[in-house]
Amino acid sequence: MTSPAKILGISGSLRADSHNTALLRAAQKFSAGFEIDIYERLREIPPYDFDLDNPAQRPAVVAELRRRITEADGLLIATPEFNYSVPGVLKNAIDWVSTDWTKNEGLPLRHKPIAVMGAAPTQFGSVRAQLALRQVFVWTESDVVVKPEVIAFRSHERFDDDGNLVDEATIELLQNLLTALARKVHRDIRDVPNQPSEHEA
Repeated sequence: MTSPAKILGISGSLRADSHNTALLRAAQKFSAGFEIDIYERLREIPPYDFDLDNPAQRPAVVAELRRRITEADGLLIATPEFNYSVPGVLKNAIDWVSTDWTKNEGLPLRHKPIAVMGAAPTQFGSVRAQLALRQVFVWTESDVVVKPEVIAFRSHERFDDDGNLVDEATIELLQNLLTALARKVHRDIRDVPNQPSEHEA
């Protein structure tokens, strides 16, 4: 029997009652064939520091995140929107895992299947944040799901008081997103060499 694919879920929100974290919990509930583990240490990641970005000096929490992304079959990221873009804590974490200055570690995000979604209380949801995040993943050469787009606008109307996703349209979109991610995860890309690409300091 084939073991389920392992997906690391990352919420870009630190808020205890975050609808983006609730989206990841909904993904755990509605996913078929995935083992989704939600990352819980985003708050602990320090600001990116080039001088420390090497195997000998990286903070332990960063080294752990790099390892978990490398070992995961794919990523599922839920992002809120701050100032028309990606929350700083999420972008900071991505910066830490997007490099390989030694040219021999490998790049955790390169060719990694990634699905992006988001929730926000506004009419436009996380449209601009998701767009900004997709641009970041162009640089990291990640294998990002293009459609469907899961944009839970007016998110307070889509969850109950206990944080459960109850909006049927959003549930269907989420299930379709997970199906699209599954296609990428199960595609045979494991023979693609994980060679470093150039990064600017």
